[in-house]
Amino acid sequence: MIRSEQSSFPLARGIRRLLVGVFILFLLFLLFLPRQSQEWLGHIGGPMAIILEGPLHVIAAIQGSVGETWDHYVALQNVWEENQSLQKEIQRLQGEQNQLREQAILAREFQKLSVYQATAPMTMMPARIIGRNVSNWYRAIVIDKGARDGIHAEMGAITDAGVVGRVVRVNPTTSIVLLLSDPNVAITGMIQTSRDEGIIQGTPQGNIHMKYLPPLSPVQIGDVVVTSGLTDDFPRGLHIGHIQQVTKAATDLFQSGEITPIVDFSKLEGVLVITSFQPTIANESPSSGESLPASETLR
Repeated sequence: MIRSEQSSFPLARGIRRLLVGVFILFLLFLLFLPRQSQEWLGHIGGPMAIILEGPLHVIAAIQGSVGETWDHYVALQNVWEENQSLQKEIQRLQGEQNQLREQAILAREFQKLSVYQATAPMTMMPARIIGRNVSNWYRAIVIDKGARDGIHAEMGAITDAGVVGRVVRVNPTTSIVLLLSDPNVAITGMIQTSRDEGIIQGTPQGNIHMKYLPPLSPVQIGDVVVTSGLTDDFPRGLHIGHIQQVTKAATDLFQSGEITPIVDFSKLEGVLVITSFQPTIANESPSSGESLPASETLR
């Protein structure tokens, strides 16, 4: 095996020397070629150039197309990256827009409460709803005011529209308000036109009934129901709702009516907790020509 490899070296060297010699002879031939032979080669080179011109143009076009495609790819890559950046910016702006929209809605709701708080003949504390518990057992909301803010159990909760419910549990910084549709809440109410009184109480199904109406009461569908003011949770005349249906069985001593509440409990954002039936200092002072700003009343 070693001998065969050694024997191949002289052969390879011989072929290499032969090729080098042929190349040198070709160069000498071109240098010392007569003018007529050079012209003859020129005539031959013309058709060859025409033949090779087409492939060369194709190769040049391919190179130009490849370069242009690469430039487009680089440009599209930059556009894609810019598009991704713009998409992220749009998502951020949409999030900020939604937050501002929510803040505007809350501001409008609390502005209504603030206006009512400034004009109502009682002292109230605004509170934001931070939780809900609507089930077969309880219908309640959680507000962001508690014992540290002066809230205690049995206080009434309302809005500028009407009655919401009653505070039943107080923590240091939060409170639980049972809605008027909860069966564990019962307040006194009356028909605004006839002045007939009864008990307003929720049902397990979430309805609101007015019980113990006098048997001869001329109550009718559509009559407005307000608080009677006979208990310590609500003053007289706060709107509760209107009569939707009146029932009286032959064996019943009293009439009863189903009430459609004036407040939509599912869309509440905030409430006013009645802390005193007495008006605020700003309201009862005759020298006060203007009410407190909304930012002050909402604290």
